[in-house]
Amino acid sequence: MEDLTLPETHPEATNGSSANGTAANGVAAAELVGQTVEGSVTGITHFGAFVNLEGGQTGLIHISEIAYEYVRDVRDHLKLNERVKVKVLQVNPANGKYDLSLKQTREAPAAMLPKWRRGKRDKSLAEGADPVFEEKLSKFLKSSEERLLDVRRNLEAKRGGRYK
Repeated sequence: MEDLTLPETHPEATNGSSANGTAANGVAAAELVGQTVEGSVTGITHFGAFVNLEGGQTGLIHISEIAYEYVRDVRDHLKLNERVKVKVLQVNPANGKYDLSLKQTREAPAAMLPKWRRGKRDKSLAEGADPVFEEKLSKFLKSSEERLLDVRRNLEAKRGGRYK
């Protein structure tokens, strides 16, 4: 029987970066920090997605860096072998792994946070909402609450109790 020898593997060859911090394509890993690069999703876990970048480097998109909204399942946002553009957040000098962000390559959505002013609450309307309809709905809710309060008072008065 012939002896089979396995090819020699080095830790530098597994993730595309060498011990001196240079990526396989000759670009210093520190120079990539803050830049947008392209890669393909190679693995999906419950805490994020692994991406193989151009040049052979491996990076992780943490679940908190996938989208601006709450991400329950990474598979709802990414698929295996999908090509993505990601921003390099940092490079771990110990192992050459890249921390990546998908959401920082996209524009942040307009915030739907309520604004408070003089005890009153003004909502900013969602995109495409009809302000006339929203005003009518607001008036209807107010009058409906007043009518319901009147009904409760009358019911309590008939029972002989006192409404608070």
